[in-house]
Amino acid sequence: MRKKHLLTVIALLFSIVSFTLSGQTALKNNAFEAGEKLTYDLYYKYGILNMKGGKATLNTEGTTYKGSDAYKMTLHASTGGLIGSLFTVDDTLTSYMDKNLIPQLFIKGASEGKDYTRERQIYTYQNNNTSIRAIRHRNGKFIFDENISTDRCTYDMMSILAFARTLDYSNMQKGDNTQVQFITGKRLVNMYIRYMGASSLKVNNGKTYEAVELSLMILDKAFVDQEEAMRVWITNDDNKLPLQIYTNLKIGEMRSVLKDFSGNKHPLN
Repeated sequence: MRKKHLLTVIALLFSIVSFTLSGQTALKNNAFEAGEKLTYDLYYKYGILNMKGGKATLNTEGTTYKGSDAYKMTLHASTGGLIGSLFTVDDTLTSYMDKNLIPQLFIKGASEGKDYTRERQIYTYQNNNTSIRAIRHRNGKFIFDENISTDRCTYDMMSILAFARTLDYSNMQKGDNTQVQFITGKRLVNMYIRYMGASSLKVNNGKTYEAVELSLMILDKAFVDQEEAMRVWITNDDNKLPLQIYTNLKIGEMRSVLKDFSGNKHPLN
């Protein structure tokens, strides 16, 4: 398997500690609040080419969804300059979650190279079961419109990052995994959020922060074949603010490095 779309995503224990979430579980969010705004510099790598060439923003707003208070989390990433002329990326990912971080709606508009993909995943909950209507169009053509049912807690490319910010990493050991179900397109797949340890990381505002490194691994149904979908560094504090994100593209790899932030819930470490 190979992850084909940017960030997608992102950011979500099986080796020494293990559990599986059943039903869509309400989460306690102490990491972020409406008004958080993050800006990233983008770097593109393909073969020997490794250049800065674009920016991304990750904003969290307070809104309503079907009459209830909700979060609207929007990621926009675009390439420019020489990188943009070689390979165009202009992606917008939007996730609506209720105040318990339960996914309600995911929308993706992804322009990568010559392809444009539009997706929606619409969540409905009833009797501890989740129904997800997954719709995709590519280059103006209808691809699918299907309903997927599951009794497991399920996250999309954006709500998985919110979920990862609620986990307690303080007692984890390197290699510990948190198992969760993830939807990509119309497929439900297993995902590990793998704790890779703590370190220090300098980002593009010139400051160095204590960080937690995570690897988001997509697995097959037998939990045998694994592929890294995303690697994320978050602050090792109550914010768990994303500092750096590596993601695979159709061609090459994109790295997002924090440039600026505002609206964080807690002072940074």
